[in-house]
Amino acid sequence: MAKNNQSSVPGAQSALDRFKMEAAAEVGVNLKNGYNGDLTSREAGSIGGQMVKKMIDSYERNMK
Repeated sequence: MAKNNQSSVPGAQSALDRFKMEAAAEVGVNLKNGYNGDLTSREAGSIGGQMVKKMIDSYERNMK
């Protein structure tokens, strides 16, 4: 089975990229456009963790 990393929603990838950059700035990680293979696992994890935290907060606000 071939993998497809393309989004089925137009513009979703650019929105996710902006969201990722915002989360990286909030946790103090210098994320650049393009290749970021020089990040440590801790830095990459902190970005992902911040993104999840923000998504949960947004979901909880919208439930009220």
